Amino acid sequence: MNMKNKQYLVTGAAIDSEIGFAICQKLDAEGAKLILVGRREEPLQQTKAQLGNEHYVIPFDLSQLDDINSLAMTIVEKYGPIDGFIHNASFQGYSPLRNISPKQIRDYFDINFSAAVMLTAAFSRQKHFVPGASFVYIGSAAGQRGLKARTLYAASKAALTSLTKSAALELASKSIRVNCVAPAIVKGAKSNKQFLTIGEQQTSMLLASHPLGLSEPEDVANCVYFLLSDMSNKITGSTLAVDGGFLAG
Repeated sequence: MNMKNKQYLVTGAAIDSEIGFAICQKLDAEGAKLILVGRREEPLQQTKAQLGNEHYVIPFDLSQLDDINSLAMTIVEKYGPIDGFIHNASFQGYSPLRNISPKQIRDYFDINFSAAVMLTAAFSRQKHFVPGASFVYIGSAAGQRGLKARTLYAASKAALTSLTKSAALELASKSIRVNCVAPAIVKGAKSNKQFLTIGEQQTSMLLASHPLGLSEPEDVANCVYFLLSDMSNKITGSTLAVDGGFLAG
């Protein structure tokens, strides 16, 4: 589907976000206009410089939950209503139970879950969205399968899956679809860093648990594109795994 004249907001759109950048490249190639959101302006500008169409950069810290409504109002006033958003921004890491603190809980849930709730509430207001809009969260296979020492990350991503179902039911009357994409391990610098952290033995086990191999960032971007497009116009409340078979085992 040609996305010319469509406008989407992408969080976590910095060039060093492998999935976020791949999503931006895919939507740009299909003609969409993008609103690039992230904490750091320079990496957002670098993303914009790599794309071909007209796009906008808005530096914003999504952990500032009280300001998300104002962010949405500013975006709509400047650029008009959106055809959807992709919440890709994510707080990641390991959280062994022996070291968990209340601040860590807030760090994971503010970005991964609470920001998604606030974005959904803000952009589902009248005149903030185009009828037929599609909201997509980037979740994780970790939210559907237990992983040692990833309690907070997994729980925050599981919460996104639950949000997807409830928000889809509530917003269907507004012709807004809500879905989630759940990657497992995705190739790139972040997964390489993860492998160094967990060691050779656990890395081998993780690789073996992906029978089709690790996904590429482009695989996730293609799934997002499908969920934004009219090809999925009867899909809502779903979490689609892009996991190389990780959840099948």
